Amino acid sequence: MKIITDKQQVIDEVLNRSQFDLEEVNQKVKEVLENIKKNGDKALFEYTEKFDGVKLDSLKVTEEEINEAYASVDKELLEALQEAHDNIKKFHQKQLQKSFIVNEEAGKIVGQVVNPIEKVGIYVPGGTAPLPSTVLMNAVPAKVAGVSKIVMTTPPAKNGKINPVILAAAKIAGVTDIFKLGGAQAIGALAN
Repeated sequence: MKIITDKQQVIDEVLNRSQFDLEEVNQKVKEVLENIKKNGDKALFEYTEKFDGVKLDSLKVTEEEINEAYASVDKELLEALQEAHDNIKKFHQKQLQKSFIVNEEAGKIVGQVVNPIEKVGIYVPGGTAPLPSTVLMNAVPAKVAGVSKIVMTTPPAKNGKINPVILAAAKIAGVTDIFKLGGAQAIGALAN
């Protein structure tokens, strides 16, 4: 382990450790997106194996997997997730805008029409700590707004499964489809 005693050297080390070539990153992401556009699911399976280290038979999480995960989560945690869901829902219900038309005088009509979009995609990062809050904070406002289809992607673990807490939060929030995908390939899949 390298011990740094000079203050300026410490500052330089911290500032330089996170620098990377954005052009190189952008080029790699562009290649991933182009491959997905060209090869579809085949590319998604390849990237999942390459980046997440797991070979999957299916990218879509089944209803059975969701129910099994939900049943495995501690009851107190499920109650906390439900309470968080309800609080988020109440908050966002207060933000809903309504359509209106004003016809104040002959020939002058003004107003607004508020319609939800048909579907949304949400990305939930994987890693060592599950983030059910990411599921709830993205899916619940969409549901409140009236979005009918909510598609979620999240990277699988090495065993090919999704963290049960993430799946439980998705079930509580009303996510309609869940896919075992992470990284740029997940964003590419949502965009196509």
